[in-house]
Amino acid sequence: MVASLGSTKGRREENCFVVEGTKCVMDTIHHFTCRYLLATSQWIEKYANDIIQVTPIEVKRTDMLRMSQLTTPTDVIAVYDIPNYILDSSRFNADLTIVLDKVQDPGNLGTIIRIADWFGINTIICSNDTVDVYNPKVVQATMGAISRVRVHYCDLIELINANKDIPVYGTFLDGDNMYNMDLSSRGFLVMGNEGQGISEEVGKLVTRRLFIPSYPTDVPTSESLNVSMATAIAVAEFRRRLMK
Repeated sequence: MVASLGSTKGRREENCFVVEGTKCVMDTIHHFTCRYLLATSQWIEKYANDIIQVTPIEVKRTDMLRMSQLTTPTDVIAVYDIPNYILDSSRFNADLTIVLDKVQDPGNLGTIIRIADWFGINTIICSNDTVDVYNPKVVQATMGAISRVRVHYCDLIELINANKDIPVYGTFLDGDNMYNMDLSSRGFLVMGNEGQGISEEVGKLVTRRLFIPSYPTDVPTSESLNVSMATAIAVAEFRRRLMK
């Protein structure tokens, strides 16, 4: 069963997901309902005092190799129930909310979750066709931040139209210099697909188009930024404004 959780179909059927590696497991084990904790005898002996709320199942190294989603398997795998989060729209008026439009790369989503965690943003909203947050590669890339940041999926058009009083920011190559614009402490920050950027339908609802300028501005540079890098730069500028 554990090996099947590498697929979206398997996770939906079992309603659970996997976390691998000591750091990720120790960062998440107190935040999710643990269905199984599978570990080698050496790992159990070393971390017995840290997992007293869970009864681990001892497995052989060969079994870990078979179950692992990683190229180099670790000594511990946790299987958690997928939580049933309820979106609290009242938070939209209190803080910045990251909104992801068709982000496909698991590493990018995982990194964006880490960025949100670092900057104190605990809500991310994804389009229904964004990569699954419980994909093992996403979970691994979050390095435990998935336990503190709640990720929701919905129709972004409906979301934005239902919250017309919330500023909608988005990053575009033809936007206005972000550093010269007024930035609110609240709002939706929309980040788009790796290759296509923000979709045309969602882009029409963006009220404040941002551009992250290169430096120096008169020297040829890379064509664009990776979506997770762009997210980090944009969120850092929003947060910097609050620290003045």
